[in-house]
Amino acid sequence: MKILFYDATSYDKESFDKELKKYEGIEITYQETDISEKTVLLAQGYDAICAFVNSNLSEPVINKLNEMGIKLILLRCAGFNNVDLDRAHEYGMTILRVPGYSPEAVAEHAMTLALAVNRHVHKSYIKVRENNFSLVGLTGVNFNGKTAGIIGTGKIGAAMCRICRGFGMKVVAYDMFKNPELDFVEYMELANVLQQSDLISLHCPLTEETHHLINANTIEMMKDNVVFVNTSRGALVNTEDLIQGIRSGRFFGVGLDVYEEEGANVFENREDELLEHSVTARLLSFPNVIVTSHQGFLTHEALEAISQTTLQNAIDFEKGCIKEGNQV
Repeated sequence: MKILFYDATSYDKESFDKELKKYEGIEITYQETDISEKTVLLAQGYDAICAFVNSNLSEPVINKLNEMGIKLILLRCAGFNNVDLDRAHEYGMTILRVPGYSPEAVAEHAMTLALAVNRHVHKSYIKVRENNFSLVGLTGVNFNGKTAGIIGTGKIGAAMCRICRGFGMKVVAYDMFKNPELDFVEYMELANVLQQSDLISLHCPLTEETHHLINANTIEMMKDNVVFVNTSRGALVNTEDLIQGIRSGRFFGVGLDVYEEEGANVFENREDELLEHSVTARLLSFPNVIVTSHQGFLTHEALEAISQTTLQNAIDFEKGCIKEGNQV
């Protein structure tokens, strides 16, 4: 099987080449550019393509993949909201993903963001580098004894619940389906979670129902001086409403690994460009906001798991024995 990897980075190549030695019959070509209506033509002559979380797998791209005879789309990620599933299924394409690579990696990054904005690590780092050892403006709050509100308690959300419990926090959660493994979590309606929580962390998928789940109305329900974190999907949050909430002083700190305008920025080096009219620039202008570049998944353990599952998905497709839960 010949697979073309789009948007391949150095760490992708390193992790996949290491695992590829264990699999026979797979040939990988790495392409740094991401898939688009123009670059989709690079897939001519391949049996499958492999894309990532922000890759453009819209209807026009799916149409061209079908014209070239591509029947397998491998996603080296859990999310698939960037794929036109209806059109792909119409053509009989198989889409395989990595539903669970390292929940702890993302959850640990979520807590990292929460701790960093709470204790002003981003500000103190800069101050000390400039020989300013003053503690003025660096006061945080104890998480111990506070309430953590986890929205979405799948594998990642469950890992975040356990981390918060380890910090001595009361953990409340909102999810349509209760996780039976979390006997220490109190489930309640979304409004109640927002009203009671000192730390709110999003860990739910992006669907029609959850699009802009956090908006002006739900922000109004939150406590004053709440710490808010999103490591899931940018469109869970109405960014304009979030910015207004930050400006009005509703948040003690905001940590974002994802946000609505991230598509042009994620995994890209734009250090020589001006972002003065962008949502990103506006978010970065606030002293109590930390933005990272969709790096929650980025640990050695997660990359190894992603490589193993993706390559096994390719083998399973050829053998006709696809693992339940990997196909979308």
